[in-house]
Amino acid sequence: MKGRIRRRQIADAHAGVLPAAPPRCPICERPIPPSQADAHHWVPKSHGGRVTDNLHRICHRQIHALFSERELATEFHDPQVLRAHPLMRRFIDWVSRKPDHFEQRVARSARLRS
Repeated sequence: MKGRIRRRQIADAHAGVLPAAPPRCPICERPIPPSQADAHHWVPKSHGGRVTDNLHRICHRQIHALFSERELATEFHDPQVLRAHPLMRRFIDWVSRKPDHFEQRVARSARLRS
């Protein structure tokens, strides 16, 4: 984790603030361990997006492996829409059987490579 989110966690730890229950990933709906949290802009920053949410790192990587920034900005800027896409549904079915801290390399879609 980088930046503002990580600095806030460190400040909370030094202030003695007890961490809340781990947040759930809006994509796979599993608890997100702090070591696997990635902030995701629902609309990419390059398209004016400001709203972020924490996702599992593997879910975040899968989203960017499957969809271009333009697609994310125009069609897939909502977790429910992303979850409904057949390729994401297949990924979610697979990753939901893995432990919360599971991490694996994600290959970029052949459609985006060309």
